[in-house]
Amino acid sequence: MKRTTRLLLKSFLGPFVITFLVALFFLDMQFLWVYADELIGKGLAVHVVLELLLYASARLVNLALPLAILMSSIMTLGSLAEHHELTALKSSGMRLGRIMRPLVVAMCFVAGGALLFANHAWPVANLKFRTLLYSVTRKKPTLNLENGVFYNGIEGYAIRAGEVVNETGALDNVLIHHHGGGRDGAGLVIKAKRGTMRTSPAGRFLVLDLEEGASHEERLEPGVRQRDRTYPHLRTQFDAQRIRIDLSSLDFSKADEALFKRAYEMMSLGQLAGAIDSLEAERTQLATSLRAFGHRSMNKPVHNAGPVFPLDTSAVHADWLARLGPSADRRVHDAARDMLRNAIQTARNQADDRRSKRALSDRHAIEWHRKLFLSSACILLFLIGAPLGAIIRKGGLGLPTVLAILLFVLYYIITIMGERMVRSGALSPAWGMWMGTMIMLPAAFLLNLRAAREFSWRPFSRSRSAG
Repeated sequence: MKRTTRLLLKSFLGPFVITFLVALFFLDMQFLWVYADELIGKGLAVHVVLELLLYASARLVNLALPLAILMSSIMTLGSLAEHHELTALKSSGMRLGRIMRPLVVAMCFVAGGALLFANHAWPVANLKFRTLLYSVTRKKPTLNLENGVFYNGIEGYAIRAGEVVNETGALDNVLIHHHGGGRDGAGLVIKAKRGTMRTSPAGRFLVLDLEEGASHEERLEPGVRQRDRTYPHLRTQFDAQRIRIDLSSLDFSKADEALFKRAYEMMSLGQLAGAIDSLEAERTQLATSLRAFGHRSMNKPVHNAGPVFPLDTSAVHADWLARLGPSADRRVHDAARDMLRNAIQTARNQADDRRSKRALSDRHAIEWHRKLFLSSACILLFLIGAPLGAIIRKGGLGLPTVLAILLFVLYYIITIMGERMVRSGALSPAWGMWMGTMIMLPAAFLLNLRAAREFSWRPFSRSRSAG
């Protein structure tokens, strides 16, 4: 029995680890493809990119892990059936359920680990990823001048050169706009026929040595109207001039994690449950206040003439308005109309607040169910893949891989549809997030039933009875 357990676990562990790493690799490549524009040309350090990939990989475990379990279970049971190892186990009197028991127990441990990962490691990875990605997207591109193109990456500067020799740093026809670089914050324009460009030894400054040029400094005209301005400027020629430009705006700096720490993606199960309870309590309070506001608005006296709509309908007489004079009648009508208009607008605002609270509560609930969904998907997809592998009796990377990808894509599409229906308000979070599981669970039951029946079938029983 122990030998059988070791055989099954050894047969499953290898394909599982390989498929998990391969799936995670392809998902990481997709991530790099999506965010390539945000990473290229910014001179990021290698450790920053690797750190970003690490956090992205942690966020992609919810896709890679179920896919690896589905694919490896089909490959393992299919390979055992293809090489008649399942037949040998069956001949020893073992049922399919008994054979799969060690793998089911292993999947329970994997599902428990996935739940712990989703509850503790996932929020941290999301927080680190969002913070680092935000910092990367804010970083300006590295200094890279192109012929005839203005470079605006340095704060306060716009630099253009007609011709740039990157190997030597030589520049021709240099034009520099320094916003606020003149006196009293005025603009400064520098032109030069040629020059050289280099960075300081520490990379802190950009040093430009310009030759045969002139600087044009704008002169401010305080107190002069726009139409009366003449835009005077001071022109200064030079044979040689050195300019030092601070490059601190190009440095990479991480944003504060407190900017994203309160987002629902950064919460554990307990924190999400507390946030959902608070949001639901706020929705209930808004509903109570809305009813109270409606009661006060409809029963509020208008110019001491009684409520707009008295709750006691017996108090409404046909001559109620007739007893008022023309002036009072007009005032009552105007006041009632204004009150109703204000009441309608206030009711709409409170209704919008309730809808926004519900949407936010649903997003917290989606994230709460998503953490449980990861662990349940591990068990569900194993219960689909294992009997399917025993039925098709095919191992390797051919048919099992195709079937696994098709089933996983179907499962993923159904889950995404359910989540979108929750976000649109068509379904509750519980129904929407578990819609894929509820649809695929009967399929898992039927596959296990079919595999058990085929496994218990004895092809030689009929011939023996005939003899």
